[in-house]
Amino acid sequence: MQKERADTTPDEFSQAKEHGRIHQPVQSAPEVPYSSYSLQPTVYSLSVIHVVAGALFNSEGRVLIAQRPAGKHMAGGWEFPGGKLNAGEDRLAGLKRELLEELGITILEAAPVICYEHSYSDRRVRLDLWSVTRFEGLPQSLEGQALRWVKIEQLESAGLLDADRPMIPALLALHD
Repeated sequence: MQKERADTTPDEFSQAKEHGRIHQPVQSAPEVPYSSYSLQPTVYSLSVIHVVAGALFNSEGRVLIAQRPAGKHMAGGWEFPGGKLNAGEDRLAGLKRELLEELGITILEAAPVICYEHSYSDRRVRLDLWSVTRFEGLPQSLEGQALRWVKIEQLESAGLLDADRPMIPALLALHD
């Protein structure tokens, strides 16, 4: 017995029915009133991930940036060092913890510079940049990420992630 193709014409369908190749009557889908469809787009609520980052400057006035390691969201892009706040964690305490874990430094003084939200297709991030004005220790890569000291004026061409780009004018204004 031959299988019927899904793209048969009405005449082919009638012939197949006459020859007994169709055993069940064709049923159409139940009609749904138009008014029961929602014409509004579906909005998904994405929780906000709060990230703290530090702008550390060396004696030459260069700022430290870190490259996101392979396997992480936005791998290969450059950003200011830092990370996610823990639930209920104070912003400065979180920054101190993150930079100790990531760079091995102890923050002695820091001040907030800019805080804003950035949306990706699958997440929203609140980016909270701090200027680290005094710290102890020599920044080093403790999590395998590449580190680079750059002039503030070179940040535009340094390959920063789009989410970090609003930080550039804030840092330029801070160091004028």
